[in-house]
Amino acid sequence: MARKNSSLTAEEELEAVANESAVRSRRYDESPLDARMLDLDDEEESPFLRGQKRVPVRRGALPRKAASRLKIVLIGVSLAACAGLVWFGLHQYATRSWRFRLDSSDNIAITGASKVSRAQIMEVMASDIDRNIFFVPLDVRKKQLEQIPWVQSASVMRLLPDRLKISVTERTPVAFVEVNSRIELIDAQGVIMEQPANASTSYSFPVIVSMSDTEPLSTRAARMKTYVRLMKELDASGAHYSRDLSDVDLSDPDDVKATVTDVHGAVLVHLGSSNFLERFQTYVTHVQEWRVQFQRLQSVDLRYEHQVIVNPDPIRETAPAVNSEAKATAEVKPDTAKTKTAAHKAKKH
Repeated sequence: MARKNSSLTAEEELEAVANESAVRSRRYDESPLDARMLDLDDEEESPFLRGQKRVPVRRGALPRKAASRLKIVLIGVSLAACAGLVWFGLHQYATRSWRFRLDSSDNIAITGASKVSRAQIMEVMASDIDRNIFFVPLDVRKKQLEQIPWVQSASVMRLLPDRLKISVTERTPVAFVEVNSRIELIDAQGVIMEQPANASTSYSFPVIVSMSDTEPLSTRAARMKTYVRLMKELDASGAHYSRDLSDVDLSDPDDVKATVTDVHGAVLVHLGSSNFLERFQTYVTHVQEWRVQFQRLQSVDLRYEHQVIVNPDPIRETAPAVNSEAKATAEVKPDTAKTKTAAHKAKKH
């Protein structure tokens, strides 16, 4: 029995080998891909290939780069929040603390004001007394101060903890002006100013007539531009002819008229709109001849080339009196006609 079993076993082994050879031959006949798939099936069943299987790796919810950026954003937000809290605390302290309150007008310093009185400035700033300086509207106060006729420009600054500083630049007058039967001062921009009551400086200018304070500022400014040019030309080369002018009429831009006063009286001179110095020199050269030729020299028209018209205007009986009164108002203690003429020398600014 043992030998029979042994032979059967050998036959089974031979049959198994034959079957395996048949399987191998079929594998060679099939495509490489099918053979590879069969090998993979064998490998899956092999216990020695388990280590080659992929092991899943657990990852975080965000990529590393995104997490870094998020961290930076969070830090920035935290810093901004801290800065906001600090600013809020400082703001609350600055706007509520008594240390920043403008207690009185003594806490307001004013510089540059000599013609503008402190009372005029304090009238603008009165509503800010006992107010926190951070609530003082600086731009609004600046514009209000510049509405004062004598103030050309102004600036308002805070000085911590409880002071204000006001700097004023005043206007420079260049002439007197007769408005509403009063003699005021006027600057080169046409702004009319009252004569300061506390001024230590005395002025001596010609008086501009035929001008009204109801005229637009642009109209007065254009006329004053002509006046400045007139004075500049008359004083060129050290001539200083402007000191002989008593009053100036700028109402006609094509014919500037100036009243010239000397020891012999007043003469109205038509100077046109250009060549002021040349025409005035003609007047100075021939005025004495004309006085000899004419019994009363009232006016001279010098607007035309190579032609002079004497007394083209109606005889003015009251004009000299009006001019003399204006001069007396504008000057300081005039004694004689010659003194009045010397007192009308225009100052350079």
